[in-house]
Amino acid sequence: MKLGVFTPLFADLSLDEMLEKVSNAGLDAVEIGTGGNPGNAHCNTDELLESEAAREAYLSKFAEKGITISALSCHDNPISPVKEEREQADLILRKTIKLAALLGVPVVNTFSGTAGDSDSATAPNWPVIPWPTVYSDMKAWQWEEKLIPYWKEIGKLAEDAGVKIGIELHGGFLCHTPYTILKLREETCDAIGANLDPSHLWWQGIDPVAAIKILGEQGAIHHFHAKDTYLDQDNVNMYGLTDMQPYGDVKTRAWTFRSVGCGHSLAEWSEMMSALRTYGYDYVVSIEHEDPLMSIDEGFNRAASNLKSILIRETPADMWWA
Repeated sequence: MKLGVFTPLFADLSLDEMLEKVSNAGLDAVEIGTGGNPGNAHCNTDELLESEAAREAYLSKFAEKGITISALSCHDNPISPVKEEREQADLILRKTIKLAALLGVPVVNTFSGTAGDSDSATAPNWPVIPWPTVYSDMKAWQWEEKLIPYWKEIGKLAEDAGVKIGIELHGGFLCHTPYTILKLREETCDAIGANLDPSHLWWQGIDPVAAIKILGEQGAIHHFHAKDTYLDQDNVNMYGLTDMQPYGDVKTRAWTFRSVGCGHSLAEWSEMMSALRTYGYDYVVSIEHEDPLMSIDEGFNRAASNLKSILIRETPADMWWA
């Protein structure tokens, strides 16, 4: 496996400055935003699509530092009931798939999206309980009329381009659990898989090691985000796991994103690395820093240092002892 970082946290740096920082930290790869929620601070998507010379010059900067691009990311809501939001998300996703193919980047990361409750809806609606049955009916309509048709088309587009889609299992979107991403994959194609981020699993009560086994068995892990979550049981007892307090209210929140090793032990993170190797994922572990208690540099460096101590980099040796 290789160690990388999702670069929106370095949006204030130029591309050259970002690559220098990543190289000095001893990382192997970067995950680059092309638009949507991550922004595109280090990727002029339209310019790169239009010019082969621009693409060659762009890739040469990475090659000079010995750094690869693990994924292009454009997290957004491509099935939003808001027409402008939906169209913008769909457009940048299609552009990103095309650009990934042209740059030789194997994965595009995004969200599955969330529809409204009907064609006349004005905001997304995320049903999470089966009763009252209006929620079950809404979920069925969203999947059958919006989610599956959209991702059938996009899955085919990605498949034809030789690109895999890593859908981040994030609360608020229709694919947020191992079951939901496998269900979508079953209804579409194998180009659809997970950008697995344990931070979003822990607060849902899902064991990330178990999720790795479930998804890895199906070859459905296309990318991996390294971000931790701290759960405060006293606050869980008050607010529940679907806590709606702002992320900045750390003292009272039920759960808070943390840098790797600050929410769960390195022993648990080591179990994840072993599970990834065991179940066939031998690609990039991409640091995502959203820790409200640490500066960008401290959170990034803490995650990098901790992951370096547990990452499994080399090919397994022959079992000379057996």
